[in-house]
Amino acid sequence: MANKEERKPRIKPIIEAADSLSLGISMVVAVAMGVGIGYLLRSITDVAWTFWIGVAIGIAAAILNVYKAYDKQHKVFEELAKEPRYAIKKELDDKDDDLDYGETKY
Repeated sequence: MANKEERKPRIKPIIEAADSLSLGISMVVAVAMGVGIGYLLRSITDVAWTFWIGVAIGIAAAILNVYKAYDKQHKVFEELAKEPRYAIKKELDDKDDDLDYGETKY
């Protein structure tokens, strides 16, 4: 029973890798959908500049996807920073900044 509790899940790294891979795919899909929307708008309205509205919507959606992925990773790294083994910042802040760093300290 103890062996089962100590084993790490195998699927978690696969899911995290697929999530990172899906960011690139979602960017391409968002721009492609924007181009499709632009083409649809142009064909409905017969106005050429409406195509660029769709392209802008697709690019905005791709940027939003990148921002969401960044925000998610930032939260993960903030949680890691709270762990005691990564608390080097606190150690650096506790040291005196007025120390004399001579040639021997390099």
